[in-house]
Amino acid sequence: MTDTCPPGPPKPYARHDEVSYTPYPRSITLARRRVAGLAADWGHPDLAGDAALLASELCTNALLHGCLRNRLFRVETSLSDTALRVVVTDPRGERLPNAHPASPDDQFGRGLLIVRVLAGRWAVERLTVGKTVWAELDIPRKRDGQLSGGGESHGSASTLSPQVVAPVTNDNGIGPHGH
Repeated sequence: MTDTCPPGPPKPYARHDEVSYTPYPRSITLARRRVAGLAADWGHPDLAGDAALLASELCTNALLHGCLRNRLFRVETSLSDTALRVVVTDPRGERLPNAHPASPDDQFGRGLLIVRVLAGRWAVERLTVGKTVWAELDIPRKRDGQLSGGGESHGSASTLSPQVVAPVTNDNGIGPHGH
């Protein structure tokens, strides 16, 4: 397998984890369990279910629409003071997520709607090679304004269409993830 998603530079998060997965259905289950476990281990067990669902939907999209044979996809989970972020990077930048209404009989087509409902923010970033899709769950605040370890995370600031961010490159034209 070729890892087309080498690790990026360290980010300013309190906690960060990243794992590359093979492009097989079993990887979705593994990623979902890992993300849920990390949310709980990092002190936010009430976000674990939503984080697992975000990971499942983003990984499923990567597997169905973004992966190439023998090319890994990467899942990053990070925690900041205000959000738990789930990031999935795959090697197919030419195939961006495209939300469309699903009819009641459609078997597929609701994943991005689920992401939109759960996430406070989400976006797609084009890379030199591939793309990154990320979604954030807001860390609930207590009544006194301090961050809490629990509560509901259903955001309302997102839209059905993701924000598409242009690739960021350094001086030598290499993107933020080494692409």
